[in-house]
Order: sequence, then C-alpha cells, then structure tokens
Amino acid sequence: MMQGLKLGRETITVPCTIEIEHSWESLHAHVELEGDVTVEAGDEVHVQGGEIVVPYGERRTLRRMATVTKASAPERLWVKLTGDFEFMELLEFSFSSGEKL
Repeated sequence: MMQGLKLGRETITVPCTIEIEHSWESLHAHVELEGDVTVEAGDEVHVQGGEIVVPYGERRTLRRMATVTKASAPERLWVKLTGDFEFMELLEFSFSSGEKL
C-alpha cells in the first residue's frame, strides 16, 4: 500500500526534441521527452545546453538532453492543493467603461 508513496526526489536524464517557432503565425517552444517518462504535477524539466535564439520568421528543431526531477509525494500533493491559486496570479483582468482617460 505504501509502495507508491515516494518521499525522495528522483532525477532522470533523457534525450529530447525541442521545436521553436518565432513567426507572425506562432510564438512557441515545445519539448518532447523520449522514453517512458511522464511529467506530473510538481515535476521539473531542465533542458541542458546554452541559450537558444530563433530570429523572427524562423523555426528550429533541436536535439538536446533534459533532466527531469520527479517531485516527492508531499511536493506533488502541495502543488495539487495550491496550483489553482498560483494560476490566478497569471491572469490580468481589466474592466473598462470604454471612456478615454
């Protein structure tokens, strides 16, 4: 019953593919991990290597290594309990009457 309760952090290094686009249509960066690695709440992914700069109008696909640090059971629970509050910090609401200031 206690087998799934991990109190320590586990670190895994895996190859990954990075796709970055910087254009009028899209500004994104996607990382796809290889192997049987599932990223869950509280886990951290660090893509190794230097800074990647993609000039406007270009798209690049790169291969690098990524380090995945799995969250412990208490960390995972904490993220699940408090995640909604942190998400609200990302939102910005504006209510305007349309009147010019």
